[in-house]
Amino acid sequence: MTVSREQAPSKHRLDVARIRKDFPILSRKVNGVPLVYLDNAATSQKPRSVIQSLVDYYEGYNSNVHRGVHTLSMEATNAMEEARAKVAAFVNAESPDCIIWTRNTTEAINVVAKGWAMQHVKAGDEIVTTGMEHHSNLVPWQQVARERGAKLRFLPVAADGSLDLSEVDSIISARTRLLTVVQMSNSLGTINPVKELAARARAVGATVLVDGAQSVPHMPVDVQDIDCDFLAFSGHKMLGPTGIGALYARHEVLEQMEPMLVGGEMVLEVTYEDATWNDLPMRFEAGTPNIADAIGLGAAIDYLQALGMDQIRGHEIELTRYALDAFKELEEVDVYGPPDPQARGGVVPFHSASVHAHDVGTVLDRRGVAVRTGHHCTMPLMRTLGVAATARASFYIYNTVEEVDVLVDAMKEALRYFSDGAR
Repeated sequence: MTVSREQAPSKHRLDVARIRKDFPILSRKVNGVPLVYLDNAATSQKPRSVIQSLVDYYEGYNSNVHRGVHTLSMEATNAMEEARAKVAAFVNAESPDCIIWTRNTTEAINVVAKGWAMQHVKAGDEIVTTGMEHHSNLVPWQQVARERGAKLRFLPVAADGSLDLSEVDSIISARTRLLTVVQMSNSLGTINPVKELAARARAVGATVLVDGAQSVPHMPVDVQDIDCDFLAFSGHKMLGPTGIGALYARHEVLEQMEPMLVGGEMVLEVTYEDATWNDLPMRFEAGTPNIADAIGLGAAIDYLQALGMDQIRGHEIELTRYALDAFKELEEVDVYGPPDPQARGGVVPFHSASVHAHDVGTVLDRRGVAVRTGHHCTMPLMRTLGVAATARASFYIYNTVEEVDVLVDAMKEALRYFSDGAR
């Protein structure tokens, strides 16, 4: 065991021991030791209630949705649309009609790139993003800029992992057509001031997209408070199934967009010569939707709402504070991201010059510790940091300070193993 570390008291601490009982996978062992799952920024685990919602659908009312007049179809339709309403309420959307089902955050951003930007971004316009974006919020805009004759501009990353906003008034300018920014970095944990940036973009008439893949699962997110036009996020990072995500879009902006996919139920009327589009939101949901996993996402939101997003955020601040303090014991290891736990999410990326990140991941796995290693789909950011890859621990509602201790002890083992003369 490591030396005992201080843990800040909390008035609203989650009952983690009870929560862990809801997650079957947390009872398994990996390499003969209890699983310590710290890869939540990639994919979270699923509680029994979410798993059961999928079983209930497939065993009880499996059917296609909309237009069917038989009982199973109506039950499936009601359940899926109830899930859409839960998603809308979760991010405080004006209406469930503003929620479009997608497979994930990447697809949601591409829906905006193909359906909005290709029609509205013109030659000479500028698209502003940041130096810490996931490839999914960078590559689509590279393509838009190339095809439309626009220019990409970047808010740079400061040395402490925050955004350098010293030149924001010249970067977000009258030429800015779109501001697209991550709310919480998957590689640094940085929480960006999206509300303030959105206000600056609004002042110059720009449209605003927020990548909420890491923020929506971990903190209260209110699209009306942020005043964004788009918010993209994924179900699998917030206790929900894989293969389901959502795009929030302001209603009047949706009306201006072209669907990325056509055919199936997104049409209203079809002749041999032409077709007209359906009402929102089905206009953007061609073909049979991912019914079961949408219902599962609704069940995940029920679970998160019962815990309280403020409590979840508080729990992760405590874990992050504890982890940042614990990593100070590892003098050979650099930790990236803002030093203030209040300014970051539960993401702790770390790097040692003496051990490659992939080797770190292998040694940690021997101790049952699951972390992510690599460039985390942020290759330009890794180049800015001057490293090829990092190891990344990321926390959620079921993680404990004891698991942080296991992580740090395992990292000490990795450093010893790869030190000179250790083998």
